Amino acid sequence: MKIKKDDFALNYRNSHGGELTPEDIKLARRLARKKHRKMGPDGWLFVICNTIFLVLFALITLYHVINTCAYAFNKGTDALMGGIYLWPRKFSLESFKTVLGIYGFVTGAKITVLRTLIGTFTSLIANALLAFIISRKRFFFRSSLSLFWIITMYVNGGLIPTVVLYKYLGLSGTFLVYVVPGLVSAFNVMVLRTYMEDLPDELEESAQLDGAGYVTIFVKIISPLCKPVYATIALFVAVWQWNSWFDAMLYNRLKPELTTLQYELMKLMSSVSHQTGNAGSHATQAAETSSITSISVRSAASVVTMVPIICVYPFLQRYFVTGLTIGGVKG
Repeated sequence: MKIKKDDFALNYRNSHGGELTPEDIKLARRLARKKHRKMGPDGWLFVICNTIFLVLFALITLYHVINTCAYAFNKGTDALMGGIYLWPRKFSLESFKTVLGIYGFVTGAKITVLRTLIGTFTSLIANALLAFIISRKRFFFRSSLSLFWIITMYVNGGLIPTVVLYKYLGLSGTFLVYVVPGLVSAFNVMVLRTYMEDLPDELEESAQLDGAGYVTIFVKIISPLCKPVYATIALFVAVWQWNSWFDAMLYNRLKPELTTLQYELMKLMSSVSHQTGNAGSHATQAAETSSITSISVRSAASVVTMVPIICVYPFLQRYFVTGLTIGGVKG
C-alpha cells in the first residue's frame, strides 16, 4: 500500500510541474525495481524467448566470420581434414606470414589506405556540395540534374569506352584513377539530397535573415545536421575504396608502385588456387611438405582485409542517430 501511495505522489508532483528532488529520483528507481521484480510469467517468457532469439541470431550472423578466423589461425595441413568450426585445432601463424610476406603487400597496403582516406574525404565533399545545390528549391535546374544523375545509375558507356576515356584523360597509370572516377556517385547524391530536403526550411530562412550566404548556411547550418547521413555515405565510400581491386588491374597493372592491397590478395589467391589445381595426383605430397593450403591462405587474406573496416565502423556508428533535426528547430 505504501508503494502505491508513493507512486501516486510522485506522478502527481511530476504532472503538476513540481521539481523532482534527489529523494524523488531514488524513489522512482526503487519503484522501477519493484515493478521489474513483479513481472508476471508472460513478461519473463517474453524476455527469455527474446534473449534466446537474439543470441541465436548473433551466432548465425557471426559464425562465418568466426569460422574464417579459426581457419586462418589453424595450421595449413591440419585444415585439409576439415572439422574446424569456432576455434583453431592447431594454432599457427604460417598463413599470415605468407600473406604479409608477398611481394608488394606493404606498398599495396599504403596505397589502399591512402586511396581510402583521400577518396572518402573528396567524395563526401563533392557529393555533399552537389546534393546541397539540387536540394535548394530556388535552383532552376534541380529537377533536370536529378533526372540526369538517375539515368547514369542504370546506363553507362561500357568497359572499353571507359578504359579509352581514362587513357585520353591521362588517368591511366596514375594515382588519380583511384580517386577521380569515384568522386561523384548518383546514389550518394540522391541520398544526401533527400536528407537535406527533409530539413526544416526555417533554418535556412532564419540564417538568411541574419545575413548568411549559401556557403555559411551549408557549412554552419546544414552540415552539422547531416552528420548521420555523412557518416553513412563515408562508410559506403570507404568500404568501396578499400575493397576495390579491378581498377588497379585495369589501369595500373604495370605500375607496381601503385598496386593495391586487394589486387595483391587477389593475385595471391589466384596463384594458390592455380597451384592447388595443378597438384593433381601430388596432392598428398603437397599436404605433407607444405603447411599452407588454399583455404588457410584465403581465410588469412579475408581476415587481413576485413579487420580495418571492422575497426573503423564503431567510430562511425555513433553518428547513426536521429533527432538532430528536432534539436536544430528547438534551438
